[in-house]
Amino acid sequence: MQRRSLLRAAGAATALAATPFVRAQGSLKPFKFNLGWKIEATAAGFLLAHQRGYYKDAGLDVAIDTGNGSAAAISLVGSGAYDCASADLATMVEFNVNNPSAGLRAVAIQYDLNPNAILVRKGGPIARPSDLAGKTILGQPFNASRKLFPAFAKAQGFDPSGVKWENVTPDIGDTRFVKGDFDAAAYFYFTGLLNLKARGMGPEMITMFRFSDYGMKSYGNGLVANAKSMENAAAMTAFVKATTRGWIDVIADVRAGAAAVKAREPLANEEIEFERLQLVVDGSMKTAETRANGWGAATPARLQATIDETVGAFGLKSSPAVADIWTDRFLPSATDRKLKA
Repeated sequence: MQRRSLLRAAGAATALAATPFVRAQGSLKPFKFNLGWKIEATAAGFLLAHQRGYYKDAGLDVAIDTGNGSAAAISLVGSGAYDCASADLATMVEFNVNNPSAGLRAVAIQYDLNPNAILVRKGGPIARPSDLAGKTILGQPFNASRKLFPAFAKAQGFDPSGVKWENVTPDIGDTRFVKGDFDAAAYFYFTGLLNLKARGMGPEMITMFRFSDYGMKSYGNGLVANAKSMENAAAMTAFVKATTRGWIDVIADVRAGAAAVKAREPLANEEIEFERLQLVVDGSMKTAETRANGWGAATPARLQATIDETVGAFGLKSSPAVADIWTDRFLPSATDRKLKA
């Protein structure tokens, strides 16, 4: 009898686990989200939404975890370990092409303008992007700016094959770049500028080649979800709407976003994260397209450009359709997406 009871309990637990996103009356539905990176300014909108109870108000118990880059976050979403993650769309396109059954899609755009960049010393031998040909650049193999560099080079009309890449851990690499060991460094601009400033190289000493300023039209990070998590439209819609609300609040009040980062990570330097967040908001979020279409929205032309630039840069074996990488069915209304500032 005890064995039958245990079997019935196990069967009930299995059935419950297999039921996607069922919310019991009066309870909060668990939802697992991966930031794709550590607790810093890039997490502000999610953390503020959590702090202000937007997820709870939407009926969700959202767990926000740190990550180790877009590739790792996308793999975790693809495996079902997480329902959604903030991740680079180019990396998601690559993952879907290499894993045709994955079915990952972006359900909202986080960075309207791509934050990938190459940083060089101001007044040095590299005055324009084409001067990077044949130079030595700091950038790890998983680095999105390194992976998209061929598309950037193509847009600037030079051959990227002669570039020598240095795979050095970011902390050591930053110090060595400041010392002059490398000609350039590949970063998200808001990461690079703050990392180098902390090591004595201020923005006034740097020339920055942002890919979005030099012909590339790809989106940056988006909210990437798997097929199973998208089966429950109510839960995913609630998550995207609450997240949108959080980021709109941050764009309107960057100081509140930095405070939310500090509240989650007491060791964070709030002033540095405030400065970083201002760079994120002004440089990648508060754009003409975001003002026109609202936070999280995408256009077919920019999505197609994201696919084309990724396929060309990564040398992918096939090119997915826009519908294979994006859905807008979880976005809130245009009114709810509208920026306040």
